[in-house]
Amino acid sequence: MVGQDSLDYQGSLHCLDMESIVSIDQSLFLFLNGLHLTWLDQVMWIISGKWVWIPLYLFLLYRLWVLYKKDLLKILGTIFLLIVLTDQSSGLIKDTVKRPRPTHQEDLMERVHTVNGYNGGKFGFVSSHAANSFAIALFVGLLLNRRRSKWTITVLLLWASTVSYSRIYLGVHYPGDILGGAVLGLSESYLLYLGLMRWGHIKRIENASAIS
Repeated sequence: MVGQDSLDYQGSLHCLDMESIVSIDQSLFLFLNGLHLTWLDQVMWIISGKWVWIPLYLFLLYRLWVLYKKDLLKILGTIFLLIVLTDQSSGLIKDTVKRPRPTHQEDLMERVHTVNGYNGGKFGFVSSHAANSFAIALFVGLLLNRRRSKWTITVLLLWASTVSYSRIYLGVHYPGDILGGAVLGLSESYLLYLGLMRWGHIKRIENASAIS
């Protein structure tokens, strides 16, 4: 009986802790989502999109080509695999956890600020935007990290953070969704980077021009 009481007590504490975490997550979301301005709505809408970042992707592609040239196809293949991996794994977690997005949370949806009537899919944990953007930021940042451009990873992680924050601003993700997606993306990215470095026989051109 004592053992059963102990298990029940531990279970109650676990539920209480989860309830507290969810409550804090929702409160933080409402605070951040509430920091909206009319002119900023469309800015965040654009930031959350995909096509606006094509110039950035092309610039990063050019820098990778300058540094790696013959190994560029290996790198692009790994990036493609990384995007598929983060996208599919984040989707699998969404369908498993089934945590509704703020815009689909019945006791919360009326208080959520949205843009252009966008509500997103039904489930939001973890954020695929966060997983993809942080995965790309770390992977490419590590490849481009050089003595003369140590800022690269920092800038790319700031970019990923901005894209991820836009999802909170648009009302379709809790901060916890973003954090979970970031951890997932960073983990998978680093593992693929280690694999590429160990088995891909990637060679960097050390005397590349300063712009790279």
